[in-house]
Amino acid sequence: MSGPLNGVKVLDLTAIYSGPICASILGDHGADVVKVEPPVGDTMRGPSRHALNGVPGPFAMLNRNKRSLVLDLKKEEGKQVFERMVQKADVVLENFRPGVLERMGFGWDGMHTLNPRLIYCSITGLGNVGPYSNRRVYDAVVQAISGIATLQADPMLERPQMVNTLICDKITAITAAQNICSALYAREHTGNGQRIEVSMLDSSLFFLWPDSMASFTFVGKEQELRHYASHRYFVRETKDGYVVTMPVRRGEWEGLFTSLELDDLLLDDPRFNTPVARRQNSAVFQQLLNDAYKNFTTEELCGRFEKNEVPYAEVNSRADVIDDPQIEAMGALMEFDHPYGGRMRQPRPPGRFSETSTDIFRTSPDLGEHSQQVLDEYGFSSEEITELVNGEVIHQATD
Repeated sequence: MSGPLNGVKVLDLTAIYSGPICASILGDHGADVVKVEPPVGDTMRGPSRHALNGVPGPFAMLNRNKRSLVLDLKKEEGKQVFERMVQKADVVLENFRPGVLERMGFGWDGMHTLNPRLIYCSITGLGNVGPYSNRRVYDAVVQAISGIATLQADPMLERPQMVNTLICDKITAITAAQNICSALYAREHTGNGQRIEVSMLDSSLFFLWPDSMASFTFVGKEQELRHYASHRYFVRETKDGYVVTMPVRRGEWEGLFTSLELDDLLLDDPRFNTPVARRQNSAVFQQLLNDAYKNFTTEELCGRFEKNEVPYAEVNSRADVIDDPQIEAMGALMEFDHPYGGRMRQPRPPGRFSETSTDIFRTSPDLGEHSQQVLDEYGFSSEEITELVNGEVIHQATD
């Protein structure tokens, strides 16, 4: 089966994380993604702690399901090549700082003139207007501005902390991929392309608002909660390890109390028998729970939680994830052979389609691996391609 985006041609000008992840999502869904790289290649091809045979692990994940075209856009001939490709493309994806592509001659207006059906998606850190818009931005900057770092603050020290993953980049990548698919669907009805602007800040605020910023929903009635309902309380220490529980409904709380042999105390005690009461007496309540968990081993508690239908999980280390029986049963991780990096493991595309499959159709490319192949498919003659190679406008990987 072909993917749901089979036949969609994407020119990926992005680098680092947010843009490449977005493009790889489109590739996972069957789009023909061409990674257009400068002669030096994407920065993520550089040295990495997680590399084998010259293939960095992050790059392999960020750029699967793509082909690589090395094209020197600083040369006039390179610009002409790209303009010809744009005329046959469905999507151009870029994450340069605002104004850079316009100065190079590849802004929305020019590209739209070349191809009125083109979807042109620009990913920025902080948008195209405002006092911060021209800042150099990476994930940590957006975590700070969006409030994520404060949300993660240690309640005891009140020191802002970063989420220990590139959360804003990834949220933005998923958002951009969804927006591109929406624009492609709209084009089926209107026949017209359009420009999409996706900022990391917009994406992160949207992600935060339903729970973490809910107290700022009502204008004029904002509440700055000193300590947001901390997720740290979901992780509890047992006799021999840790377990996570997250009761929400009353029946789940009752199951938790029964499992901990606290049902008589907590169900009848007015300090703890309602959500409001538990919040008002949080310090005492949390200490009671912490002490109760330590009376049992992790295995004992998991058996009790399973019986009493409490939402729970043992805490996996990253190494544990690989062999987790649920992950194995779902086939959530795939193993395959990379031509340069050897045997690899990556998560499969998360959506399971009944009629149009998603998959890892191809591994991450070598720099310029498909330059000549791509140009041939975009209508360049063999004579033109040879001239471009000789003029060092394009570069083709050599074995």
